Amino acid sequence: MPELDDRRRRLVLTVCCVSMVMVVLDITVVNVALPSVRREWGASVEALQWTVDAYTLVLAAFLLPAGAAADRWGRRRVFMAGLALFGLGSALCALAPGAGALVGARAVQAAGGTMLNPVAMAIVATTFPGREERARAIGVFGSVSGLSLALGPVLGGALVDAWGWRAVFWVNLPVVAAGLAGAARWVPESRGARARRFDPVGQLLVVALLGGTVFGLIGAGRDGWSAPVVWGPLTVAAVTVPLLGWWEARRADPLLEVGLLRSVPMVSALVMAFAALCAFGAFLFAVTLYLQGVRGMSALRAGLCLAPVGVLIVLLSPWTGRVVGRRGPRLPLVVSGTALASAGGLLLLMGPGTPVPALVAPFAVVGVFQGTVNPPVTSTAVTGMPGSMVALASALASAARQTGSAVGVAVAGTVLAGGVAAGGPAFTGAAHGVWWLLVAAGVLIAALGAAGSGRRSVGRGAGRQPERRAQSAQSPR
Repeated sequence: MPELDDRRRRLVLTVCCVSMVMVVLDITVVNVALPSVRREWGASVEALQWTVDAYTLVLAAFLLPAGAAADRWGRRRVFMAGLALFGLGSALCALAPGAGALVGARAVQAAGGTMLNPVAMAIVATTFPGREERARAIGVFGSVSGLSLALGPVLGGALVDAWGWRAVFWVNLPVVAAGLAGAARWVPESRGARARRFDPVGQLLVVALLGGTVFGLIGAGRDGWSAPVVWGPLTVAAVTVPLLGWWEARRADPLLEVGLLRSVPMVSALVMAFAALCAFGAFLFAVTLYLQGVRGMSALRAGLCLAPVGVLIVLLSPWTGRVVGRRGPRLPLVVSGTALASAGGLLLLMGPGTPVPALVAPFAVVGVFQGTVNPPVTSTAVTGMPGSMVALASALASAARQTGSAVGVAVAGTVLAGGVAAGGPAFTGAAHGVWWLLVAAGVLIAALGAAGSGRRSVGRGAGRQPERRAQSAQSPR
């Protein structure tokens, strides 16, 4: 890649941050729009769950192959294709005639999203080769994510109140157009030094595992746990786990490096990433329905109630990064887990008529949790990894987050299914199951953080073994 001057590098970083804003906004903005979607079409809770989960499931399932495609075919080319596909999906969402079409369009949107953030991170890392300047650029990139979470509920609420829920998708189109123009003009083309081979069988097994899990959990809210449409997909997901491990162990370039799972810090990070976003996804889904359905708030007012979550993420994320750099991940993880468990405990006290200030307090504590969890989880994931495995370890942690978010929404919808229709005390009573989920996830994160597993690794060859295997194998079996 040619040497770039400072101005060109800043422009490249700006273009990459645009992609981050869109992908993160479309996780949080849509939650605020769900009650309006439900009113317009009389959509079921199941349809609302799939509106969120179609997006996060596709992101989780296809993050890793998107990175391989960018290394092989060119990062700018794949990045621009992702922007175009994300824009197409956004337009299809805005034009959707019904809930089924909206869910399908969300999957298209997410397919574009898989080509944006992971590829954008690779572009940033390539554009800023110096260690210090790369760290600063990645810090800016990460801060934009926090800012997007802060703005998401408020922006979504304003758009829904002013122009209806379809506006949250139309607003993406000018941003996509600006991103395409900027990428074509300023982002140089680059490729990976060694492109990983594609693993279609492994990809199919991942889709079966994630899809079967979420499909079964969502169906349980409608049909009960004994229904074949529930236990069937869950059984498929369970059977897929050993099949996936067996297949990936035979590959020279596996989609999932099973050798990484010999690292205790890696496994700990994946569990914490899953638990954190499972809790946060369930929280957003339940609270949005509560504020607009039970309390009758407008979308904007509901978004403003959730604003403390995002504000605290923005304020605490830089501090957390500094603490992790100086003292390690233990303290932030204990703080984060304790905050999440405390928020769940406070939300157990929430009723249909709880005063708004009393609602904002646990929301702010959720912001403390989110503002202190991501940097230490990422740091834990890459502990003890060789340089060539760091990007893959980070991508696995991102996939665990998206998977956790999808499962959290599925669980929340299943728990709340009866309470949504009844409203009032029935809803807040059903929501206790969601709040106990937050308590359990918080205790788990705090316990793993206190255990300090990030300081040691079982099987120090975990990171090197995949490298040796890839070098010695001539082709995938």
